[in-house]
Amino acid sequence: MTTLQSVPALGTHPASGSLPSRAETRDQLSKATYDLLVIGGGILGISTAWHAAQSGLRVALVDAGDFAGATSSASSKLLHGGLRYLQTGAVKLVAENHFERRAVSRQVAPHLANPLTFYLPVYKGGPHGAAKLGAGVFAYSALSAFGDGVGHLLSPAKAAQDVPELRTDNLKAVAVYGDDQMNDARMALMTVRAAVDAGATVLNHAEVTGLRFTKGRVTGAELKDRTSGDEFGVTARLVLNATGPWVDHLRKMEDPNAAPSIRLSKGAHLVLKRTSPWKAALATPIDKYRITFALPWEDMLLLGTTDEEYEGDPGQVEVTEKDTAQILDEAAFSIRDQQLSRDLITYAFAGLRVLPGGPGDTSKAKRETVVTEGRGGMLSVAGGKWTTFRHIGRTVMKKLEQLPGHPLGEDYESVSTLPKRLPLPGIANPNAVAHRLLVDGPAPGPRMAADTAKHLATHYGSLSFDIARMANENPDLARRIHPDAPEIWAQVAYARDHEWAETADDVLRRRTTLTIRGLATDEVRAGVEAMLQK
Repeated sequence: MTTLQSVPALGTHPASGSLPSRAETRDQLSKATYDLLVIGGGILGISTAWHAAQSGLRVALVDAGDFAGATSSASSKLLHGGLRYLQTGAVKLVAENHFERRAVSRQVAPHLANPLTFYLPVYKGGPHGAAKLGAGVFAYSALSAFGDGVGHLLSPAKAAQDVPELRTDNLKAVAVYGDDQMNDARMALMTVRAAVDAGATVLNHAEVTGLRFTKGRVTGAELKDRTSGDEFGVTARLVLNATGPWVDHLRKMEDPNAAPSIRLSKGAHLVLKRTSPWKAALATPIDKYRITFALPWEDMLLLGTTDEEYEGDPGQVEVTEKDTAQILDEAAFSIRDQQLSRDLITYAFAGLRVLPGGPGDTSKAKRETVVTEGRGGMLSVAGGKWTTFRHIGRTVMKKLEQLPGHPLGEDYESVSTLPKRLPLPGIANPNAVAHRLLVDGPAPGPRMAADTAKHLATHYGSLSFDIARMANENPDLARRIHPDAPEIWAQVAYARDHEWAETADDVLRRRTTLTIRGLATDEVRAGVEAMLQK
């Protein structure tokens, strides 16, 4: 077993241009009066804060946990048009999703998203025939203006060359289409950074303990810093409740008699080591409505997902033995047994989809955004999907602009006049960034490893050069955190000084890939905690 080397010897002074301290941020939040206070640091709240700050509003964003700490970092990691929506005739929705997907992956964040080819296997006796699926993927690619090629059918032999673990028994054909993939936690974090660059004030690990009222209207919140225990408050002209699965909890703070507005569906995923290369993802129909995914992601294999109603505490959601068995059983429709060994599982995670309240099967419920206004004037918003995160942010802003009495005032730019494809920080061609990182290493020292260069380029874009500079100036920071992962210690220092990382989980689960690779050992965790305290 390889043991971790000592934690790099870092000075106590943070890097230049680092974030204000938590105490400074609390002081700023408590002294200013904000136009908009967004409670909830999932992607919906983050996107709204970003668009509001772009509009010139004074914006504050707080979350009881970490940014993207719950559902927003527990997705299937896809930016997609939604192939299954074609079944219900939602052609316009698929076209809109494709538009947003292409905008994010091509213009807004090409450094954080990458194209992914999908194989949809058609087995004898399966829920769909080859002709139907062939027509489906052609229509799907047409709605994307054939930007990812033309959807078509492929022979089982050719598909098995690209995905050696594909089951070929009774395999009649394979339908091919294109979508995009991302690391959701990194995408969310870069959007937080974009909001801050636009002027927003943000604080994670800050729990709302109560709401502030003025003449019956919600005008702010009382908060507690979970890292220090300090209590403080924020005053705002308008409060937006974007707490996802907790949205009704906050609505009851506003009005104890508020009726439930949402229901929750749990989606579980497994991460496994790969037994062979995967040049494409599998999307396997389970029944008429459901598809199970097998996605090559972060050098691993991501399997999922489940879809069942969840009525427990949102903070206690976890992957059960039943979930694990279901995911592996469904994956076995199209994947060989050797790739599905439980010994290969490195991590499991579950998130909660927020769906409109009402009866029926959660797998058939619409993935739409729910917006409600409470008796105290607090606007609550929940739901939607990752692919359309920018669109949802704009939609919420339009709703805020149209509120009676104009609580935000009128002295700001309408969201409809903002640039339509403003890029996220670090935008760059990741291949070019990786090349530069490999070429521009320190003259006397060792060059950066190729896997580290590629990892930095596809998770930070041009911001990778800041991390590389830290590693060049302090060779200890150039060392790997774990021998089997591409990450280096400079990323931990960077997460601490520039990315609001407060806990080991913030770093290991959301700012790096060590947890999902099964490499967040006690030794690694101790090293990260020591660096965070410096």
